[in-house]
Amino acid sequence: MLVIRRFRVNRLNSWLLSHVYTTSTRQNLKHQPATASTSVQEVVTISSRNSGLTMMIKPIIISGPSGGGKSTILAKAMKEYPDAFAFSVSHTTRKSRDGEFDGQHYYFVEKSDFERMIKEGEFLEHAQFGGNFYGTSKKAVQDICNSGKICVLDVELQGVRNFKKAQFDAKYIFIRPPSMEVLENRLRQRGTETDDSLGKRLKHAKEDLLAVGDEPTLFDVVVINEQLDKAYSDFLNAIRSELDVFIQKRSDKEMSIGNGEVKDAKN
Repeated sequence: MLVIRRFRVNRLNSWLLSHVYTTSTRQNLKHQPATASTSVQEVVTISSRNSGLTMMIKPIIISGPSGGGKSTILAKAMKEYPDAFAFSVSHTTRKSRDGEFDGQHYYFVEKSDFERMIKEGEFLEHAQFGGNFYGTSKKAVQDICNSGKICVLDVELQGVRNFKKAQFDAKYIFIRPPSMEVLENRLRQRGTETDDSLGKRLKHAKEDLLAVGDEPTLFDVVVINEQLDKAYSDFLNAIRSELDVFIQKRSDKEMSIGNGEVKDAKN
């Protein structure tokens, strides 16, 4: 079993690179036959083409500490553009919080199931922090790409490094709080953390914020979520090109369908 830890970055990146570039996707892809040469990056391109898009829309990889505002900003975007985005639901071994639903916020699984999925190569990336495992499955991304929507992935920082190392073409966005003090207050206000879990999250967040400062090329955009409306506006500006492509392609597709219906009516 491969257990991912921070001091094993080189081994992890080698593992991901080999899987992204040399292994085929899962055998039972619904919308295309799997071949030995089909890579993860090719899956994104081919899936979009199969759904009627002639141009690949970049997935959006979003990262940031818990309490930084990722979920709130994504929820606002999906409410404003209900047909544009599909959230790639990650698997995790942590317990669900109040108001979280399996299959909507996360797939909540037992550690033994997660370890089996690792062994069977079902994840694009996976990482461990705060005593819990998190992972992005191949099937989750594949299904969204097949739909023609913009795939959104909420990925931990180590997962972002893995995708970048693999040259996975996406828009990389980091959402962060204005300060550690603000982050701690937000986490305490949730009322979902024990002193121990809060300490782990704050430690992890501090490490991530420092790492992002030391790795300026890791993200395309860093959004500072001090005031929600401003942060949301910055997020939309960051993904404007992806939104424009989706809207144009959807418009072209609807026009094509409409023209076909007119021709059928005349006949």
